[in-house]
Parts: sequence; structure tokens; C-alpha cells
Amino acid sequence: MALLKPLFDPPVSLIPFDDSHIEPLRAACAEDVEIWNIYPLCMIGEHFDGSVALLAMLPNWSRFAVMNDDVLVGMTNYIGVDSQPGVIEIGGTYIAPTVRGTNFNFRMKALLIEHAFANAFHTVEFKVDTRNGRSMHAVENWAHGALALGGTAPGPASAYRRLSINRS
Repeated sequence: MALLKPLFDPPVSLIPFDDSHIEPLRAACAEDVEIWNIYPLCMIGEHFDGSVALLAMLPNWSRFAVMNDDVLVGMTNYIGVDSQPGVIEIGGTYIAPTVRGTNFNFRMKALLIEHAFANAFHTVEFKVDTRNGRSMHAVENWAHGALALGGTAPGPASAYRRLSINRS
């Protein structure tokens, strides 16, 4: 499977993450200091380098730099590659405030979902911390479209909500 390859829907580009993306990611992550209070990893200040190193070591993760035209605005990942046949999670996503509130996130997720389906995955999952209202809203919007596509609604109330989208 060729999951880790560049994906494009201008101005959105998802580029396999490499060392050249570290400093631009540091700058993008610093644009929203408050959000890191609810992420499992802190990607600002003295925590940034250790968090980037940890992400690089995670097995079964495919990491992408998220670009808005030529500007790095975040990161996203396929999680659980090879963990459960046909199922993959999209997560560990951060996008800078400059692209929030637009259709950028929708287009980014659509690229990832379509690419996963094209690579023999039949289920794409999202797991969102319920404290992240902005992401919860995005998942709810996705849920409406996913239900029409054969997906399942977000799971029961807990610390996380899960949305599964199944290829019909």
C-alpha cells in the first residue's frame, strides 16, 4: 500500500512528514498555545522537540505535513496502519487558526478518506477529545455526511467520540 504519498486538492497539500517540516511545524503549533492543554502531546515550547521525536517513533503511524499552498499549517496522521485489516484512523491532527473556519479541514479530511479507500481500507475512523469543541463540531458535520454514506454515528458520550466512515 502506498499510503504515505503526497496528496493534493489546492490549496490543500498533504506531504509525507520529514525533518524539513520540523521548524515550520513548530511555528504553526505556536499560533495556538491554548489548544495544547487538551492534546495528549504538547507541541509548543520546551515540549515540542520531545513530542516530535515521540511521534516519529510511533509504530503504524503515517505522518503528513499539512500545507496551505506553500505554507505549513499543521500535521495529520493515518493511525493504526496494519493494526486491523481494512480499518484505519485519521488523527493527531492540528491545523493553525489561519485555516480554521474554512473548508480547508473538510478538504484535507476528504483527501485522506478517499486515499484510504483507494488503498483497500473499508473503514476510516476519527476519535475526538470531547473537550475540543471545534473538532467535535467538525465530527458532527462529518457524521451527517457519513450516515448518508453508510457510516455510523459518533459513539456514546465519553472522553472521546468516535466516527466511522465505511466505503459503500
